[in-house]
Amino acid sequence: MSDVEVGFLCLMTRPTEPLFYPKYNGEVFMDLPTEYLSSRYKVVADWIKNHFGSTAKRQVAIKSIDLPDLSYATLVPRYGDFNLFSTAQRKVAGQLVSDLIAQPDAESMLSLASYARDRMNPTLFQYALSIALMHRQDTRNVPIPSFLEMFPARFVDPMVIPQAREEGFIVQQGARVAIDVPVNFTASDNEVEQRLAYWREDIGLNLHHWHWHLVYPQEGPLEVVDKDRRGELFYYMHRQVVARYNVERFSSLLPAAKPLLNLREPIPEAYFPKILNSALNRTYPGRAANQLISHVNRPEDDAVSTILEMETSLGRIMDAIQSGFILADDGSRIPLEEGSGIDLLGNIVENSLLSKNLAYYGNYHSLLHSMIGFMHDPDNLFLEGHGVMGDFPTAMRDPVFYRLHSQVDNVFDQHKQKLPAYLNSELAFSGITITDVAAHVTSGKSIKNRLLTFWQRSQVDLGTGMDFGPHGNVVATFTHIQHAPFAYQIMAFNESNQEKTATVRIFLAPISDAKGEQLLLKDQRRFMIEMDKFVVKLHPGENRIIRKSDESSVTIPYERTFRRVDASSMPGTDGFRFCNCGWPDHMLLPKGSYNGQIFDLFVMLSNYNDDLVQSEMIQTDDCNDSHSYCGLQDQKYPDKRAMGFPFDRIPIPEDQMMQDFVSRFSNMERAVLEIVFNNTIISRT
Repeated sequence: MSDVEVGFLCLMTRPTEPLFYPKYNGEVFMDLPTEYLSSRYKVVADWIKNHFGSTAKRQVAIKSIDLPDLSYATLVPRYGDFNLFSTAQRKVAGQLVSDLIAQPDAESMLSLASYARDRMNPTLFQYALSIALMHRQDTRNVPIPSFLEMFPARFVDPMVIPQAREEGFIVQQGARVAIDVPVNFTASDNEVEQRLAYWREDIGLNLHHWHWHLVYPQEGPLEVVDKDRRGELFYYMHRQVVARYNVERFSSLLPAAKPLLNLREPIPEAYFPKILNSALNRTYPGRAANQLISHVNRPEDDAVSTILEMETSLGRIMDAIQSGFILADDGSRIPLEEGSGIDLLGNIVENSLLSKNLAYYGNYHSLLHSMIGFMHDPDNLFLEGHGVMGDFPTAMRDPVFYRLHSQVDNVFDQHKQKLPAYLNSELAFSGITITDVAAHVTSGKSIKNRLLTFWQRSQVDLGTGMDFGPHGNVVATFTHIQHAPFAYQIMAFNESNQEKTATVRIFLAPISDAKGEQLLLKDQRRFMIEMDKFVVKLHPGENRIIRKSDESSVTIPYERTFRRVDASSMPGTDGFRFCNCGWPDHMLLPKGSYNGQIFDLFVMLSNYNDDLVQSEMIQTDDCNDSHSYCGLQDQKYPDKRAMGFPFDRIPIPEDQMMQDFVSRFSNMERAVLEIVFNNTIISRT
């Protein structure tokens, strides 16, 4: 690796250690200009170079450049919270991204970043640096560690950290043993919501949420923020999160999350996260049962709002949906059209550089997070930081996250309900018939349409995030849900004498709710889980399509969610980049139940000529495998249809059940699929 690449890796290793402190087993020394050192260390600059530089095997010399004015970054205290739900702090991050990207070459960007790192809030810095690296042509191949590797205390029980330090300091690298992360350490089994802790607190799930917002920042250079269908992706990714969570609730005999519509009612769900906010070195504050949201008045955190303001903001968004247009800043009307309306709404609900008329429509989504995140100390009387709901990497741990986003999804669905049902011509694919659909486990003996889930023990390396800790790998073992690998088999018949191209769309949906009552299609559509989407060629006559579960367009493999613990402590070429945005593969399937939970497996072959976008997906790109929730880097979203098609709209009245809908179209088929949960733990091999 070049010195520049190694330098960037050192910037992202042990983020609160001084940059000059040797990295990677003491082998790499960052040789900084004296003027780049903080005032505390300038007086000992010669000693630093002689003491640390003389023993390092590799030195990375940082050149001196004319530095831009970075005083704006002092708005975010170095030893304080960085909150992406704060408009002001997001703008700081966006400006830092702009300054980094504006550097003429990678070496100059490394120099600016080296100066900024030890002067800024560590989370702010790592967030901005990651965005800048992945959006510059000359740095996008720099491997970026996951947020888990930088700030492990935000993902695991804090009791693990001192145990890991002890193991790392006392035991040599080759003889170290893994430290066990407790399962469900946040509440007892007497708390009903604890049934879903394995899902909400999954490390991969929370990394996914952070990664998605890293790829789709709200502030920064326009070319970084203005990605194709960004607002629609915000809607659809979060819709899928809520759908998947509610299906997990059904598996645990719990009802769907109740939308957080009335902000004046107590919140019955308590949550005590028991993880460290590494910026403050304190645990995130908890929330007792039946607490009330009242207001938030913390100007120093850029969090000031009232329930009335939130109700007004929501009312104006709903008025726009009902009227069919948005009021622009100049008073003109922007229609909410069938194709672009959901994208406009997504960019209003989650305000960003792309939002229309922010002064009128408000900051609905972000302020909801802030009001809940600060509800334990709304006036900052006790100088408490935000709860997990106020932080992207931790928000999905809280049960109320799903209530909030169920409400947000209801807002989006009001727009979808106003759109006409899809016409038969939009749904059919003339001359194409699906004759059979099945899924089966691919290892060992399997039963058709019966899939299996279980617990798995895996390992992650916490070493690169343990500031002033032991060198080398420090491994922790954690338990998570997993599924047995499986494959779909689709039999399709092409009646024509010409080859045709089809988009294969695969969804999974529960047939019944938690009470065992069968779901009507108009309700079932809200629980549709997208499993895969891909393109196939159909030759004349019979076609047999086999698709493996690990090829899903939704997920990324385990190795890109968690870095391999058997890798060198110096990362290689398996980078974060855009590619690490995607649903974790181990959570592709719902958990199911001991006795088997039944689902509708829906498969549709749509006409690729109707799905094709102007710029076709580059099939050789290594980052095209999880585009359903994350889109494609520097390309248009690879499907012209609405995200969630054909279930994003209300069906016609005649289609009361899934089978009614499927029976009208030869290019669709359903199978009843069973997911059986086996309550055993298997170690990853």
